[in-house]
Amino acid sequence: MSKEGTDKEKTGTEKNLNFFFKPESIALIGASPNPEKLSHTVLESLQKMGFKGKLYPVNPGYKEIEGLKCYSSPGEIEDRIDIAIFAVPAKAVLEIIKEPVENIKGAVIVSSGFREMGPGGKKMEEELRTLLNEKDIRAMGPNCLGIYDTVSKVDTFFIEGEKIERPSRGGVSVLTQSGSFAAVIMDELANEEAGVARVVSYGNKVDVDESDCLDFLAQDEATKAVALYIESVGDGRKFLESASNCVKKKPVVALKVGKREPGARAASSHTGAISGRYEAYEAAFRKTGIIEVASYEELKAACKVLNRYSPIAGKRVLIITDGGGIGISITDSCEEAGLKVPELSETAAKRLKEKLPPFASVRNPIDLTGNVRDEHYIDALEEVLSGEYDLAIVSLLWGPPLLTEEVAEKIRNFADSCGKPVLISSPDGSYSRKMASAFTDSGMPVFFTPENVVRAAAVLCRGTSHILRSIL
Repeated sequence: MSKEGTDKEKTGTEKNLNFFFKPESIALIGASPNPEKLSHTVLESLQKMGFKGKLYPVNPGYKEIEGLKCYSSPGEIEDRIDIAIFAVPAKAVLEIIKEPVENIKGAVIVSSGFREMGPGGKKMEEELRTLLNEKDIRAMGPNCLGIYDTVSKVDTFFIEGEKIERPSRGGVSVLTQSGSFAAVIMDELANEEAGVARVVSYGNKVDVDESDCLDFLAQDEATKAVALYIESVGDGRKFLESASNCVKKKPVVALKVGKREPGARAASSHTGAISGRYEAYEAAFRKTGIIEVASYEELKAACKVLNRYSPIAGKRVLIITDGGGIGISITDSCEEAGLKVPELSETAAKRLKEKLPPFASVRNPIDLTGNVRDEHYIDALEEVLSGEYDLAIVSLLWGPPLLTEEVAEKIRNFADSCGKPVLISSPDGSYSRKMASAFTDSGMPVFFTPENVVRAAAVLCRGTSHILRSIL
């Protein structure tokens, strides 16, 4: 891990980031009525999100914007500003913070033009860090999107909702240096009807970093699990402490990018990050109990499955399908992921044979065939899952003529009461997407490829051993 700067010491309330995630007032510096300006999109995003606190546009060129009184400077606002969003050029950020801004508690600096631009930008960022320390302002950014928060209804993202869909409320919080990553995963999770609690894009990390956010999320009742996208970590010791503490309370999943030289160069040009040796991160993940994933798709699968289920202490997977080929594909993926797909016991197979269609296969995977009825899925789950397996993957192909839409409710009701994870896999067609809503409306994730449902299962099965190791 790299040592890019030193962690400034904060004590008492200064270390508490509650005002970022439970703000009562937000000032938008650089606000504009011009729809082509990023700041106008931010203002629209906050209003559409339904933020209940006070909104203060700041721009000396206007008296009013969108029906809100506009102020010429932050110091003119006779109120504490929990979050000041800076949507002005880099040099203007510095000039404004030099002014009387004692009422600003936290800043989200979306402006680019700092360290990622080279030596000149790096010098400006060092000046920014000094000013923030002098003014006692905690800051996210620069070069970031900031906060999307379904709990406190804050949305500082300057990308229109029509272009990047916003997810509904869920239990997973996402931490990322990359704004583009935040936007992409939000859009895809929303499209697949999976929710989030909070998404934080902190860019160049002039102040607030992943360790600060992990400290907050460890105590956050709205967050069930944390997903991390990491380009670099500046203070390794601080990260180890914060991550270890968080993992003891909830699962933390991480994707490290820039593992090799070409990716590390790309990270440096992106946020000015110094990635450091991948082996150091790998060791840190093992030491803290973080569940490391190898790809974006695996991290997205983790976000979806951890919204619903907690990690489990086992790797035995039951596979139930109505199409033999898909069952074989899921089995292969499970074996490659280190999961176990053991045969049914003779006793269970004999009992199940009496309940299923004549041509059904009662091995593992269980193939219910094209003669499947809704109740056959429940028969298989009830007969086998309770004792012999740790989780079930149910693959639904919607072609069989006797299969109805009601099967979703029956499987969902069983999953709610069985005490073990039941993961749904379904092809990515228009009818399948329609049927997926019957599951996702109640919080059950649906995965549209065999590989992704196995990625999700692997995250659950790796989680408990990591957590136990971190505690011990």
